[in-house]
Amino acid sequence: MLPEAQLAATVVVCEDDAPTLDLLCDHLEADRFRALPAPSASDALRLCHYKQPDLLLLDLRLPDASGLDVLREIRASEGATGRYDPALPVIVLSGRGTQTDRVRGFTEGADDYVVKPFHYEEVAARIRSVLRRRDPRRDGPRRVGEIFIDPSRRQVRVGGRPIPLANKEFSLLRALAADPTRVFTKEELLRDVWGFRSMGRTRTLDSHASRLRRKLDPDSGRFVINVWGVGYRLIDG
Repeated sequence: MLPEAQLAATVVVCEDDAPTLDLLCDHLEADRFRALPAPSASDALRLCHYKQPDLLLLDLRLPDASGLDVLREIRASEGATGRYDPALPVIVLSGRGTQTDRVRGFTEGADDYVVKPFHYEEVAARIRSVLRRRDPRRDGPRRVGEIFIDPSRRQVRVGGRPIPLANKEFSLLRALAADPTRVFTKEELLRDVWGFRSMGRTRTLDSHASRLRRKLDPDSGRFVINVWGVGYRLIDG
């Protein structure tokens, strides 16, 4: 069983062989990961942009591009103008297992390299190991669509535009950005952001969420979505 901190880890599985893709996704889901299938390079990049996964499993032989091209594009993304998290952990899956192939994969920025054919148990162990090593990235810069969050500098940008936030507004945004399409209950947010032990009749969360929504997108309010009777999520999935 996974440690509690990894129960919600999201893994994009980029693999063009349908039986292998299904096997990996089924086993990952059984191990309580959230598995997002990506049968092509374009699918993988789209999911990495919109879903903000915790890890990418990347096959090198894909129908529309090389897996190394995907890896390079992710690693080249930077700052508020990038489309992807450049620190995203990536484990390469490849039928090529020579020393030259492995060195090339690591040189391009892979965190680990698994040679096919593989046993699922080894892949799962390597995923857990990489997530443990790279867990500090959760406190590093993070991108959710057009929103860029830099916790160390307490900076937020939307489409390159700086957004000044009050302390609790910033904390609320970070909490929602941890899993952007998930609906966080009001009880969770009041507990984790404000330290409340019970909801009571407070409107603190609703007022902060409303102000945060207006600041992030004053025109359409497409962020910080109120799911009536439940809570909030940052973006639509």
